[in-house]
Amino acid sequence: MSTENTLELVPRHPASGTPDAAFQARYGTPFKHALPDWNDTLETLLAHRSVRAFSERPLPTGTLETLIAAAQSAPSSSNLQTWSVVAVEDVQRKGRLSVLAGNQAHIRDAPLLLVWLADLARLEAVAARAGVQPEGLHYLETLLVGVIDAALAAQNAVVALESLGLGSVYIGAIRNAPQQVAAELALPPHVLPVFGLCVGYADPARRAEVKPRLPQSVVLHRERYDAHAQPAGIARYDEILAGFQARQGQSDASWTERSVERWRTRESLHGRDRLRDALNALGFELR
Repeated sequence: MSTENTLELVPRHPASGTPDAAFQARYGTPFKHALPDWNDTLETLLAHRSVRAFSERPLPTGTLETLIAAAQSAPSSSNLQTWSVVAVEDVQRKGRLSVLAGNQAHIRDAPLLLVWLADLARLEAVAARAGVQPEGLHYLETLLVGVIDAALAAQNAVVALESLGLGSVYIGAIRNAPQQVAAELALPPHVLPVFGLCVGYADPARRAEVKPRLPQSVVLHRERYDAHAQPAGIARYDEILAGFQARQGQSDASWTERSVERWRTRESLHGRDRLRDALNALGFELR
């Protein structure tokens, strides 16, 4: 970490100016239902964008500990706290993890990589010290609790880091080779690397933009699930996202095309089609 002595407060992402502008950036179209009251938290949340280009600026001392405190402030099922995180700053280790996760350059370039874990080993050890055989730890439900706990904690950390002017990007490709990642991080049995999170200051010369999301007519259901509005909403979103990507110099493929291609074959899972076998190798019985 940096040799600076304190965690300095820095400007967050430039504000959109008004709630209407923030909603329009998020959906790529005018939005008419914003609250009349507005605050910095809403501004930070709606301004989220993934950052894949990081500057060489070091993180202030105290950044990591502050992010973990924010993460531990997230809800946890029955207060079991079935997650842990490994902070990786070593350049060589980040390089090896990058290779395991599809050679993504931002894993190497970010000053900090957080690998979030579903951690059942801690509860198993607690039970052993109490002389108890924890049969319930071996069921799918318990692993699911750990994955959910890790996701909630990580997203709390993301909100915190963005409030401090930092950027991040999630790395789902950590699951491409979970056994090798586990070996690199010396994980004990019953601990699953769920995803990574690159953290750092965004490169100001390569500023990421807010990516539009699906319209609320597609994801919001009132009282009961109703898919009638989805085809029209998705068709409109295909146009909005294709335009956004073209402006960013990316492929103008629609969301539908990209989503279908992402799940077309088992090869498109990039090794994650073998996750069940990897879980068994990591000690998860999943009854």
